[in-house]
Amino acid sequence: MRIAIVCYSFTGHTMDMAGEIIRGIEDAGAEAKAFNIRTDAVDKEYIDSAAGLIVGTPTYLASSVWQIKKWIEEDSKAFALAGKLGGAFATAHYAQGGQDTAIMDIIGQLLVKGMLVYSGGGSFGLPIIHHGPVALDKEGSHYDESRAMFRIFGQRFASKAEELFQGGLK
Repeated sequence: MRIAIVCYSFTGHTMDMAGEIIRGIEDAGAEAKAFNIRTDAVDKEYIDSAAGLIVGTPTYLASSVWQIKKWIEEDSKAFALAGKLGGAFATAHYAQGGQDTAIMDIIGQLLVKGMLVYSGGGSFGLPIIHHGPVALDKEGSHYDESRAMFRIFGQRFASKAEELFQGGLK
């Protein structure tokens, strides 16, 4: 089972957390690749064959960055997204910086694309992941402490994709 991550990363923090999600996905027995739209070509074949797509963004002005909005609104038209499992994550400098708004913007766009969305589930217990994981780089040691949460999100996401799509995409 394949899962794709598409993100925008300027400082490297968002791509770093995408790597943590990949570790969790691989721990769950699935395959994953991340594509930074700032520097990488997004592999159409990989995304079209993936059971899930996770979108990551740094937070800017209490929202996702315009490059992610453009990718979802325009560039993703070339990809087969309907019916896939979708999720989102964010990085930010400070708490209350708009990371929940950024994630919810992405989730809304994924729903419009016909995707199923997955948050990571607060009902699974700790760590509580309401909308998607967030890492804050200017809040003490939050950034490094968030790594485990991102890996758990990847494990939970891959497990849900396996549950939904065992035997292939439907």
